[in-house]
Amino acid sequence: QVQLVESGGGLVQAGGSLRLSCAASERTFTNYTMGWFRQAPGKEREFVATISWSGGATYYADSVKGRFTISRDNAKKTVYLQMSSLKPEDTAVYYCAARIRGLRRVGVNDYGYWGQGTQVTVSS
Repeated sequence: QVQLVESGGGLVQAGGSLRLSCAASERTFTNYTMGWFRQAPGKEREFVATISWSGGATYYADSVKGRFTISRDNAKKTVYLQMSSLKPEDTAVYYCAARIRGLRRVGVNDYGYWGQGTQVTVSS
């Protein structure tokens, strides 16, 4: 069973950048498709980005396309979310998630493993 630990959240001004990291405990990290989701206060958790086991395929929510980049380092068993041109509406708790392979999975129920989340706050 894979365990996920996010880091890198914080407070940033609008227009700024942050990089989130998610470290996995699983030896066979390459068995997993990885995703990032976020949840703002009073809202449902929503899909942000996903990356295939090899890193060769990525997919983004329209709201972050062109501003966020998902990547992974399989040797380090870590997935990243580089966030640029941040907006106040990006403020949320960001969660890392994992599932066994599968491409372009965007539903919360598509992922069986979750981290504890990291807070990102964007001030205007």
